[in-house]
Parts: sequence; C-alpha cells; structure tokens
Amino acid sequence: MAIQAPKGTKDILPTESYKWHYLEDKFKNIAASYGYREIRTPVFEYTELFERGVGETTDVVQKEMYTFQDKAGRSLTLKAEGTSPAVRAFVESSLYNEAQPTKLFYFTPVLRYENVQKGRLREHHQFGIEAFGAENASLDAEVISLAMRVYKELGVKGIQLNINSIGCATCRKKYNDALKKFLQENYDVLCDTCKNRFNKNPMRILDCKVKSCKEIVKDAPLMIDYLCDDCKEHFENLQKYLTAVGIEFKINPLIVRGLDYYTKTVFEIINNDITICGGGRYDYLIEEVGGPKMPAVGFGMGIERTLLTLEENGIEIPNRPYIDLYVGAMGDNAKLKALNLVNQLREKNVRCECDHTNRSVKAEMKYANKIGARFTVILGDNELECGIAKFKRMEDGDQFEIKLEELDKISELIRL
Repeated sequence: MAIQAPKGTKDILPTESYKWHYLEDKFKNIAASYGYREIRTPVFEYTELFERGVGETTDVVQKEMYTFQDKAGRSLTLKAEGTSPAVRAFVESSLYNEAQPTKLFYFTPVLRYENVQKGRLREHHQFGIEAFGAENASLDAEVISLAMRVYKELGVKGIQLNINSIGCATCRKKYNDALKKFLQENYDVLCDTCKNRFNKNPMRILDCKVKSCKEIVKDAPLMIDYLCDDCKEHFENLQKYLTAVGIEFKINPLIVRGLDYYTKTVFEIINNDITICGGGRYDYLIEEVGGPKMPAVGFGMGIERTLLTLEENGIEIPNRPYIDLYVGAMGDNAKLKALNLVNQLREKNVRCECDHTNRSVKAEMKYANKIGARFTVILGDNELECGIAKFKRMEDGDQFEIKLEELDKISELIRL
C-alpha cells in the first residue's frame, strides 16, 4: 500500500499553488502599505512558550498541541499558533529597543490536533499581523482595517466585523468573581475540563465546545458590563476610530477568543456565519515571555479558510499560463539549438520549455497545447540555416517571423 499524507494534512499541488501565490502577494502588498515587515520563526518552540503565552487552561494547550521530547530530554512543541513565537523573537532580539511601534507580518504553518472538517485541518497556514509598542486604540483600528482591506481587495461581500472588550487584569478579577458565582449553581454539570478551569481561569469556560457547558453559559454575566474606566474608554475610542475610517461594526459581548493572552480589544470577521479572521490586543504577553511591559495587538487569518471563502463567494483567482513559449525541435542539431534558445530566454525571465523525452513533433505540439503554452516555435534544419523561425501565438494562430538571435524582440513578443 502506498504511503499517504497524515490525516489532517493536505498537499498543495501546482494546480492550486498559484492561488497561494496570489494571496501571499496580496497580503504582502497590503501589509507593506501599512508599514509592516516580514518575520520568520521556527516551526517548533520550547513547550513552555505556549503554556505561558497561550495559557495552560486553553483547549490548544490541554488538547491540541503536538508536543515531544528531543534527544536531550527537552520538551518541544510544533508551532500551535503564530503570535507567541513572534513575541519570543521580538523579546529575544531586543526589538523593543528600536523605535516603536514595531510592525511585523508572517506566513506560518500552524499545527494542532483538531477534529478534521471542511476548512479545518491539523496543519493549516496563517497570515498574521503583530504590532508592538502602542496602547492607543487607533492601532487596534489600523490592524482591523488591514484585515478588512484584504477581503475588500479580494472582492468578498457580506463581511461583518464583530468587536468586544474583555478588559484587563483589574476589571477581569471582578468579572471572574461574578462569573464563578453564576457558574457555582451548575458546577456539577460542567465537563471535567471546565471544572478544572473553574478556579484557574473561569473565563475559559465561556469558550467550551461541550454542549452542556454551552447551554450553561448562554445566560452568564458579560465582561463588557464589568469594564474598568480605562478599558471602557479604550473600547469607546476604538469605536470612534473605526467610525473615522469608515468601518462598520457590531458589538458582540460573547466574543472571548480561544487564547488566554488577549486583553481589551478582541474581534472577529464573519462571512456567512463563519469566523474567517480573528484577533485582538495582548498587553501582557511580551512581559509574560520575559520582555518589558509593552502593549501589542494583532490578528491571524487562515489561508485555507480564505481560499474556501473565495470559493463559497464564487470568486476565481486569475491563473496565467505557467509556460510562455514552447520550443520544439526536429533533429539533433535543432535540439541543441532549442536548449540554447530557452536557456537564453529564461535569463530574460521568459518562461520557456523544450522537449526532454524525445517526442515526435506532433507529440510536442500536443504537449505544448496541454501545458497551455502561449506561443510555440519549431526549429529544424531550415530554421537553423537561415536563422529565422516562425513563432505561433496559440490563442489565435497568428505567426511572427523573428531572427533567432533577436532575443529582445522575441521576449517583447512573448510579453504582449
């Protein structure tokens, strides 16, 4: 039996990879227009980073991480999310000593042992934004506007932005007391995981996926009603900034997000009742992983989820032919010239192909048509003798006679 890819993973084949290139270019260009620069972090980290950053009581840490010991007995974990590694790199490289804010973006695989379903794999990929060093709500609005712009430029309609504030350590203590008081009556009905969360981090119970727990918390007190003056002002300012940049939003007090590091602003972008992007502020995480006290805000956007959203909305990603010119040959000398010609044209960034399998001329033309070559040319004794060949545009059959030595002219024709 042939070896297959592990469950929850997916190969990205050439027939699909052009879509990824398109999205990645779109993400990069938009991020650059906001002053964000790329960062790349390892695919595995010390387990402690995720335990301290993501939170020991989260589903990610308790149920979903791929954790193992290396040969030296150190506990390592495959990257379970993108923010904590970016923060670790920010602290380790002392980027906090540079002019702030520091604005970073990344593309990263994310590996979690999740239930495999449509749009959710055990290895998925994220486009992420992290902005460090500014506590003003204007930066929250900027980060949100960047995410919204991605969907606008992709042509996705029916986007809804939901926002909430989950407060800071000061107001969350008061809220946790109220939440525990509410949950106490139904403590025995909580799942075992949530019973463990009850004293450690009761707010995590709001994010539980177990049906009985979801039923219990639907009438729970809301964090937004317990915000301190500072958090309330920050949330009000966020709404003003979003309005100033023309972004419509809905306040959804039930949003808490699934990671413990969030503070104040949390947000989700919804399309067809599915969350397609989420993020928020995390003002304690930098200090938690050993850096100075410094605020931060960011988001993660799943690439597979974005592709699925485009498909569901009937939006096609343009796919240009991957070969511009196919050079066929009749005879050994012509084959030498064909390889020489494609080599020279490739140096001019013309995407060329020639035969490597000793096909007949008829088979070569079938192959050129199959790979979608925009132009073809056949070299034989006559073409070699006179140094001129006919380049055929496959779309309409028009032919153009050009000297083989006129590489710039050939390149110019192909690029039309």
